[in-house]
Amino acid sequence: MSRRQSAPRLEFEAAAIYEYPEHLRPWLEALPKLPGVYFFHGESDTMPLYIGKSVNIRSRVLSHLRTPDEAAMLRQSRRITWIPTAGELGALLLEARLIKEQQPLFNKRLRRNRQLCSLQIAAGKPQVVYAREVDFSHEPNLYGLFANKRAALQTLQTLADELQLCYTLLGLEPTTRGRACFRSALKRCAGACCGKESVEEHHARFMAGLSSISVNCWPWDGAVALKESRDEMTHYHIIHNWLWLGAVENIDDAASLLRAPAGFDQDGYKILCKPLLTGAYEIISLSDPASR
Repeated sequence: MSRRQSAPRLEFEAAAIYEYPEHLRPWLEALPKLPGVYFFHGESDTMPLYIGKSVNIRSRVLSHLRTPDEAAMLRQSRRITWIPTAGELGALLLEARLIKEQQPLFNKRLRRNRQLCSLQIAAGKPQVVYAREVDFSHEPNLYGLFANKRAALQTLQTLADELQLCYTLLGLEPTTRGRACFRSALKRCAGACCGKESVEEHHARFMAGLSSISVNCWPWDGAVALKESRDEMTHYHIIHNWLWLGAVENIDDAASLLRAPAGFDQDGYKILCKPLLTGAYEIISLSDPASR
């Protein structure tokens, strides 16, 4: 049989092997059509196999049961539980925290990254700085959040290629005083290294290119509460330095969460930056009692 004939047969056999997980059916009846976080549990009472989130828990859980790709997880699953939230934002934040804390077998592993770094512009030149050494919540002139130095430099190089920037001026190649860089001869550099364009023009183009990945400093003096509501449920998300400290139903209970240290959190920044800065939610300053 030819390869062309065997491929469809293999796909059919893979689908035929898949068996609908009937043993999970009793857990499906009570699934709510609400936002929140859900858990597939195996034999362990403490460590779930998988943690997910959705604006509609029931619909999302059912979608897991329709695909052979997740058959291994479903065969090991014994029950399904969930935690409802006041909206999608709360589901995103809770899911990210629980995955990092519990490291489920079938989730992509999320860990605090000791190599988290950014590009900082000092005296017109980029340098790589690390979150373990610099407070990313308040340090100015930061661009991009990267898993390691290699990723940061790769982004810098890509930007230079797109904008015809000079590797020499950006510190990506050694400087040869008074001579054009090699890429200038190939017309891949606009020539700031040899006077074809001014250093000021080069820098302006460079900064314009970086603007889309600018890291926002924490704009409040202290912690804030973000109000999220759905029907009769209201949660106040307590946030400081882009770190989600947790959620309370009554804002007067926020003090219990403020005792925790609040260092910069990459996942929190990515989830919270837009909601906090665009005015999409009510924001209450916890350092100003008059605003509460």
